[in-house]
Amino acid sequence: MKIIQSVFLLALISTCTFAQNASITGNVIDNNQSPLPGVNVILLNTAKGTQTDINGNFTLAKLENGNYTLMVSYLGFKTRELPVSLAANQSLNLGAIILYEGNEILNEVVIKAERTNKFSRKQTAYVSKLPLKDIENTQVYSTIPTELLESQVVTNFDDALKNATGVEQLWASTGRGGDGAGYYSLRGFSVQPQLVNGLPGLTNGTINPANIERIEVLKGPSATLFGNAVSSYGGLINVVTKKPYVGTGGELSFTSGTYGLNQIVGDFNTALSKEDNLYFRINTAFTTEQSYQDAGFRKSFFVAPSLSYKVNNKLSFSFYAEITQAEQTNPTFLFLNRSAPTEADNLEALGYNNKLSFTSNDLALQNPNQNYRIEMDYKLSNAWRSQTLLSKSSTSTKGYYSYLFDYGILGGNTFTRFINKQNANTQTTDIQQNFIGDFKIASLRNRVVIGLDYFNATQTDNGTAYAFYGNVKPDGTVVNDNPFTQEVETTPFPLSTAGVDAALTNMAVGNNKSKYHIYSLYASDVLNITDNLSAMVGLRLDRFDNEGDLTTAEDDYDQTTLSPKFGLLYQPLADKLAVFANYQNGFTNVAPQLVGNPDDGAQTLKTFNPEQANQLELGIKTNLFNNRLNATISYYDIKVKDRVITDPSSPFNKIQGGEVVSKGFEVEVNANPFSGLNIRAGYSSNDSETTKSDNTEILNRRPLEAGPETLYNFWTSYEFQSGKLNGFGIGAGFNGASESFAINYKSTGEFILPSYTVANASVFYQANKYRIGLKLNNALNEKYYKGWTTINPQMPRMLLANISYQF
Repeated sequence: MKIIQSVFLLALISTCTFAQNASITGNVIDNNQSPLPGVNVILLNTAKGTQTDINGNFTLAKLENGNYTLMVSYLGFKTRELPVSLAANQSLNLGAIILYEGNEILNEVVIKAERTNKFSRKQTAYVSKLPLKDIENTQVYSTIPTELLESQVVTNFDDALKNATGVEQLWASTGRGGDGAGYYSLRGFSVQPQLVNGLPGLTNGTINPANIERIEVLKGPSATLFGNAVSSYGGLINVVTKKPYVGTGGELSFTSGTYGLNQIVGDFNTALSKEDNLYFRINTAFTTEQSYQDAGFRKSFFVAPSLSYKVNNKLSFSFYAEITQAEQTNPTFLFLNRSAPTEADNLEALGYNNKLSFTSNDLALQNPNQNYRIEMDYKLSNAWRSQTLLSKSSTSTKGYYSYLFDYGILGGNTFTRFINKQNANTQTTDIQQNFIGDFKIASLRNRVVIGLDYFNATQTDNGTAYAFYGNVKPDGTVVNDNPFTQEVETTPFPLSTAGVDAALTNMAVGNNKSKYHIYSLYASDVLNITDNLSAMVGLRLDRFDNEGDLTTAEDDYDQTTLSPKFGLLYQPLADKLAVFANYQNGFTNVAPQLVGNPDDGAQTLKTFNPEQANQLELGIKTNLFNNRLNATISYYDIKVKDRVITDPSSPFNKIQGGEVVSKGFEVEVNANPFSGLNIRAGYSSNDSETTKSDNTEILNRRPLEAGPETLYNFWTSYEFQSGKLNGFGIGAGFNGASESFAINYKSTGEFILPSYTVANASVFYQANKYRIGLKLNNALNEKYYKGWTTINPQMPRMLLANISYQF
């Protein structure tokens, strides 16, 4: 009997083992027979899933026998669902699985797995509103993936953007109403980050990196697809957030650092209903940080819930939100005089003590901020898809804001402090309807987007006027004399809420509310003339309706603009090497101005066409050695024309004749020479000049918003792949800039900020479920500054320690 029982038990164990020993293999390729690495392969309604390797191959092992549905999905390609039936112990080879390019813009599936070239540009559908590979796109853009941010232990948005070629911070987030987000220079023009997942998403503070999947920096005028409200002539910055995925998992992370930095980050994804394909994800972070200066702090709580619901193979919905409660002291910049020479023309002569904040922790700003988006994706046919998108943003500022300005009246490099109490709010609404097609006319493939866009912004300002609140020299010497009165005053000005409130008692309180609307129609087509030659054509019709101050009609005006875009791209080596050229357009609406000699009677309003920026660009893109070498090299020439200037023949008339020229050269390289080693490098050179203007102060000079002429960045990390050091890694890099102008006017002369190079390094250990890392920022303790008519000191040496656990 015991023998029979043993035999029966062995048979049962063997049967169970065989029942769970089936497998599925296959190879995922695109329509050009090229392998697709990193494709998500999932058995629906199970916990089984994987990604394809560099050759497009995948294996799902240890499967039970039965009937399954295999889902194969990849950003930019149409998802395929394949029924499979497995017998016990069967090894099923599905052979080649072809994915056709489609419009999976709203259905990104994120599964963290090892992939080649972690720092490379990911394919994105937001850049062109079409699912184009980077090597198919005639526009240049930089992508900063989350893997790069993790490698660098990034805790703030400014550090993240240091990885984007040709981007330099002009000044940090001030938190003030209306434009409190950070400013950056891009191809010679200032820009703020105002896009989230391709839709408007505003903030008066800084962006929390906890919810960032990647950052996309589009280069050059981009108004044809995105309008002028969220872009600049130099380009735009789009933040792509983390989204729900099929499965359950998450991550907990804690980072602590010098100057009181503590940050807790949580990420959790789960199915609310697997049967209904309803998935939920939440990212949250709590951050507190002190300043390296004598005062200053920032604390914030951030939460980002998101929901995806796939009703069926045709219809899906998504909801995303980012909610921030933040409080901070604003960085007190030294504003240089823009109309009279500053006594000092460099930092040494200024005698600036950068350890001084010129504020106190009693004077703070609150920056609550919310962004919400609802997205509906509906498959109309095999060739057409509909997208309906709604985004709403609300950003507010309440509290005390101050700045220091060099009036030059008191002498001795004395800066006057002005302070007010902020109470401002900006509300935006954006509605888009896109129809995206992928079809052939004769033998020519067309990838088309046709869209309608409505954008509305309402700004309210109930802050006080600015009050004089003492003077200070850059070395910290206090001078309380009011430069606007004849009496010499010695009354102290305490940096406290009570003192400031007393000074603001008799100041006027604003009651300002303004609004504008933008109605747009746009279309873009990528036409494959041959397998290797394609052309991109785009056009936007934009109607700007400015209501201005709602209490008066005098500032109301309307303008209509056409914005074209063209591009040609040739691939001598398909999906490996591309040569491209583009023409891109941007524009700015111009308000009417009064003209006519007042001695001859009442002046009249003269209307103008929108200001125009046009870019010509040439370059090459590579994707060589099985995605191990991605590079972009480009030369651009941007000319801004139709700026309103004074008529040379009449000082009482205005004409559109001002011009600014910005030319430059950029190189970006992402390389993975061998497993474990990843390299990111960028270099840019920009030559900008105001070539035509009635303002002789700026004529034939480099605009201040252009920033440094030369920028460079480099980061490399290596992780040991085997042996006793398996999982250990090191990282090192640097970023820097040539000298730049804080002031560059005819009457004031120049105030030059020196060049700098900042070195960084890290060590880490990556295990199966957790990661431990140490990061040293500004390892050589470089003292450096940035500015835009301002002087903004940067962070000294800082040590960060991080531990993360994935589940």
